[in-house]
Amino acid sequence: MQEDRVRSILFAGVGGQGIIRASDILCEVMMEAGFDVKKSEVHGMAQRGGCVTSHVRYGRKVYSPLAEPGTIETLVSFEKMEALRYLEYLSPNASIILNTEQIYPPAVNTGDESYPDDIINFLKNHYPKVTAVDALLLAQKAGNLKTANVVLLGALSSMMEIPHSLWESVLRKSFPQKLVKLNLEAFQMGIPA
Repeated sequence: MQEDRVRSILFAGVGGQGIIRASDILCEVMMEAGFDVKKSEVHGMAQRGGCVTSHVRYGRKVYSPLAEPGTIETLVSFEKMEALRYLEYLSPNASIILNTEQIYPPAVNTGDESYPDDIINFLKNHYPKVTAVDALLLAQKAGNLKTANVVLLGALSSMMEIPHSLWESVLRKSFPQKLVKLNLEAFQMGIPA
């Protein structure tokens, strides 16, 4: 039986990056592994490049889909600057998976604000485990840029004690047959060598 403690993962990024799809796949994996799972998502102005988040909480019994500030154990940030928006939600020992992609918000595009420098080093100075992943490059190597979200799931899987065969089984069921091989390759690309 699973331990009593509820664990929390936060996916954060920009509309169009496949955040909701990735969190759906994670939920399915965790249910297949025997956990109770709750999920909450915020789409915001997703279709216009706005912020998108999804909380995934799992354990023996989960009562709320939303994590309290200071309790997220893992942040998967699909865009570099988005990691900075949710620091208040992270526990002091949180692990961060950070896609190195930069998507400029409107204020940066108009010149009213500047994109923060050195986000990776800032996070590494404040959190014990920060993994930077060039998910777009790895997705391109797998054969399609749209699989960057699955690359990030591969990186996440390496931090969890869930058999890779279970992840692969869920991935096979999550995509049409013609896209299964591509997504399995993207998933493998995300797993650190």
